[in-house]
Amino acid sequence: MPTYRDEGVVLRTHQLGEADRIVTLLTREHGKVRAVARGVRRTSSRFGGRLEPFMVADLQLAVGRSLDIVTQAVTLGSYAPVIVADYRSYTAATAMVETADRLTDEDGSRQQYLLLVGALRSLSRGEHDPSLTLDSYLLRALSVAGWAPSFADCAVTGEPGPHRAFVPQLGGMVADHAAPPGAMRIDAPTLALLGALLTGDWAAAEATPPGVRTRASGAVGAYVQWHLERGLRSLEHVDRGAR
Repeated sequence: MPTYRDEGVVLRTHQLGEADRIVTLLTREHGKVRAVARGVRRTSSRFGGRLEPFMVADLQLAVGRSLDIVTQAVTLGSYAPVIVADYRSYTAATAMVETADRLTDEDGSRQQYLLLVGALRSLSRGEHDPSLTLDSYLLRALSVAGWAPSFADCAVTGEPGPHRAFVPQLGGMVADHAAPPGAMRIDAPTLALLGALLTGDWAAAEATPPGVRTRASGAVGAYVQWHLERGLRSLEHVDRGAR
């Protein structure tokens, strides 16, 4: 049975039989992989908690007919214990891995893998507010997938901004004459925060007040829900409260 090695972050798991588990992984080189971790639910398992959601591991897998088989797992990033201990971080991480699951396939994307691992690492270290980390991740993940939002020039006409109408189905900010009736309106501070989240300007992002962050999260959520067609189930459960 041929084998291969790769790094992978655990997106989700499902029980299989009495002791096994099906693990869905986003790997660095092989895209999204579904594999069986045999005996992982036994207390004596040598894998232990290495194959739980939000964990990153160096893996050896055997190629199977329908599902590969995890034969070795060495922890690279033990992010799960810290993340699950904080409800805001946990809900943000859950939305992240669901997004990664939806945006990737067997062909995968190294950029998506690195982006997700970086976001989970940041959450586990408490580097930024979990809500800001999530919104930045969502905007960047969609950009890598080919749906980069326009927060400056009009997404329809290319006219230079700033503009105030935000239309997810048209690609971001649009000029007033190109906006459909009832389009969402975004004020200057919220627009600046969205741009900072997309570019990773954390100093600017963290200087914003709660009201601006709430409005930005609403815009990000609308953009994500439109481009993923089916809404993210986990997004509605994200705890956006202040720390």
